[in-house]
Amino acid sequence: MNVKSRKSTGAEPATRPRTKAAQREATIAALIDAARELFAAHGYAGVGTEEIVRRAGVTRGALYHHFRGGKEELFRAVLVQLSAETVQRVAQAAIATEDPWEALVLGSEAFLDASVTPDVQRIMLIDGPSVLGWDHWRAIDADYGFGLLETAVQRAMDAGRLLPASAKAVAHVLAGALDEAAMVVARAEDPAAARAEMGQTGRRLL
Repeated sequence: MNVKSRKSTGAEPATRPRTKAAQREATIAALIDAARELFAAHGYAGVGTEEIVRRAGVTRGALYHHFRGGKEELFRAVLVQLSAETVQRVAQAAIATEDPWEALVLGSEAFLDASVTPDVQRIMLIDGPSVLGWDHWRAIDADYGFGLLETAVQRAMDAGRLLPASAKAVAHVLAGALDEAAMVVARAEDPAAARAEMGQTGRRLL
């Protein structure tokens, strides 16, 4: 019986074949990255699925395989990603101080800073409500930011830095004010100036 043996080179192959799960994750990531870049630059209405798949380097079939709702479902995935990143940015800003009231202020400032960036401006604040509908957009906004805001309000109240009240009610009022301020910044002819004005006004209100 002849047995063929393979000589060991002592080195592993430079690359290993991707698993199906890894391929799936890579394809989804490529689609989200491409869509995010294009939506930020041209808006939802100005981008077609052919342009997205070409930028992502995948097929049109791959887009609909992973996002059965097509462009709108992909847009939602981009918005969720942006929302999660914005909340992380707010949380990082808030932990820079041990003062609960100052943490609330710093978090609010970070949210307004995010509203100046092109992708947050266009995708999250301008196109988000119109593409997904106000209720759906607000639900995503609440899922990713409201809990953090309510906790910050409660901590400020517990420390005596805000007057006692329903933390949930106060958080709803602040969330509405911050969303409106961010939308003003996003639609302003001079976003930087609008950002400074909204920040100063918000600090006075708090």
